[in-house]
Amino acid sequence: MTTRRTLLAAGAATAVATAVAAPAAAAPTALSSAQLVSADPFAHLLRRATFGPTPATLAEAAKLGVNGWLDRQLNPSAIEDAACDKLVARLPLAGASIATVRSSIAKNSYDAFKQLGRAAVARAAWSNRQLFEVTVAFWANHLHVAAPSSGVWDSRSDYDTQVIRKHAFGTFADMLKASMKHPAMLTYLDNRSSTKAHPNENYARELMELHTVGLVYTEQDVYAAARLLTGLTVNSNGSYVYEGSRHIVGAVEIVGFKHANATPAGGEAAALAFADHLARHPATAQRLAVKLCQRFVADEAPASLVSKLAKVYLDNGTAIKPVLKALFTSPEFAAAFGQKARTPFEDLIATIRTLGLGPESSGVKALDALYNGLVNAGNAPFRWSPPNGFPDVAAAWASPSGFLMRCNNHLNLAAGWYPTSLVRPADMLKSLVPALPGTYGGLVDALAVRLIGVKLPAAHTAAVLSVAGKLPTSPLTASDKSLAGHAPYLIALVLDAPSFQLR
Repeated sequence: MTTRRTLLAAGAATAVATAVAAPAAAAPTALSSAQLVSADPFAHLLRRATFGPTPATLAEAAKLGVNGWLDRQLNPSAIEDAACDKLVARLPLAGASIATVRSSIAKNSYDAFKQLGRAAVARAAWSNRQLFEVTVAFWANHLHVAAPSSGVWDSRSDYDTQVIRKHAFGTFADMLKASMKHPAMLTYLDNRSSTKAHPNENYARELMELHTVGLVYTEQDVYAAARLLTGLTVNSNGSYVYEGSRHIVGAVEIVGFKHANATPAGGEAAALAFADHLARHPATAQRLAVKLCQRFVADEAPASLVSKLAKVYLDNGTAIKPVLKALFTSPEFAAAFGQKARTPFEDLIATIRTLGLGPESSGVKALDALYNGLVNAGNAPFRWSPPNGFPDVAAAWASPSGFLMRCNNHLNLAAGWYPTSLVRPADMLKSLVPALPGTYGGLVDALAVRLIGVKLPAAHTAAVLSVAGKLPTSPLTASDKSLAGHAPYLIALVLDAPSFQLR
C-alpha cells in the first residue's frame, strides 16, 4: 500500500515541476543577490519577518527600531486587527471545533479545508500581526497535517486553532504535546489505528525524524516508540481519547528516554514524557535552529547562528519568542541580504501587499480565486501531501513555467483583471508614484524604489520600457495619453524583476 512516506520523493518532484525560477539564476550576472535588494535593515527585516513590506510597515519599523518592532510584533494580542478578524469571520469553519464542523457539513466534505486555506491567504495578506502569521506558517509546515487529507475533514481546522495558533509563540514542548493529543495528527499519521496486536509505526517514525530529533534514531527506537504511543487514539465523536486497553506496557528506552511504562493507565503520561524528552533533546534544538535559519536567513543555515539559537532554545525551556528575537537581532541575519527566495505563495501575497490591494467588501470570491491560483502553482496553504511540509529552499521552486505563472499574477493584480473584486486604489499609478517624474526612465526608477526598494539595472529599465515603445530618456507628462494603458505593464514588469523574487 502506498503511504505518505513513499510519496516524499514524488512530492519533491511535483514541487520542482510546478515552481519558479530561482532568483539567482534570473539575476543579471553583474549583480550579486545582495545587490538586488535594499540594504536598509528595516526593509530586510520586513522582507523576512512579514509576508511583504508596505510603506506603512516600513515607516513603523523605522520609527520603533528593530527591537521595538520585534517586541511589538511578539505581543500580537496588543495589535489591533479587527478588519482582518472580520474578514476571516466570513470563513466560520476555518477555526471551528470538531463538533461544529461535524454539525455543519457532510462527512468527508472539503468545505472546512477550503475555508481554512482561504483564511491563511487572508491573514497573510491583511493581518497586522505579521510576525505571528509568518511564525504560524512555519510551525504549520513543521508539524504538517495536509489539508485536504483523508480522515481529517472534521479536525484539521481545530488543529490549526488549538495546536499551531495557540502555541506558535509559546513553547515547542507544549505545541508538540498538543499535536500528539490531537485527532488530526493521530489520524494523518495513522496512530488512531495503532493497537496492541498491530502497533502502527508511522507516527512514531515521523515524530522523531520530522518533528524532533531527525535521523538519530534506530529501527529499534521506532518499534519501541510505536508501542509506547499505543492508546493515543480518536473516539467515535472525532475527539482525542486515551484508551489504556490499547496500550502496550513494558519498559522502553528510546533515543536516551527511559520509562518503566508499567501500567495501561500510565501510558498517556509516559507518551507525553517522551514528547517532553524529544522537545528538549539537543538534536531537536539543532534541527529546529537549522529550519528556522533556512526559513528566515539563508538556504545554507549559518553554523554559528544555528549553535546560538539551539542554546537559546534549550536555555529558555523550548520557548519560541526568545529564539526568534535572537535570530532577527543576530549579525548573521543582518548580513543575509538577498539569500532567500520567495515561494509562489509569498510572491502572490507580497504583490497584494506592495500594490496596496484590499479584500473584497463582502463574500470570498477573491479569496477563492487567489487560493485556486496557488493550487495551480503547487503552493496553496497546507496542500502538500507528504508529512515533511513544503520545501523552503530556492531550488525546490525553480522552473520557467512557475516563473511565468508569477509574471501573469503580477499583471493580473496590477491591471485589476483578476480577481476583479479586490479593492484597489482609485489610481494605481498615482498611489505608487504620487509625483510623476519627467522621463519614462524616471518613472520606472520610482516604481522600482517603491515596489522593490531598489532601482533596476539600466539594461533592465530599458527592457521594461520596450513594452511601451519608450526609452529611459523619453519625456513624460501628465497629458501623455499612452501612460494609462502602459502603466499596468510597467508595474508588472518591475514586479517580474529578480529583486522582487527575493525574500
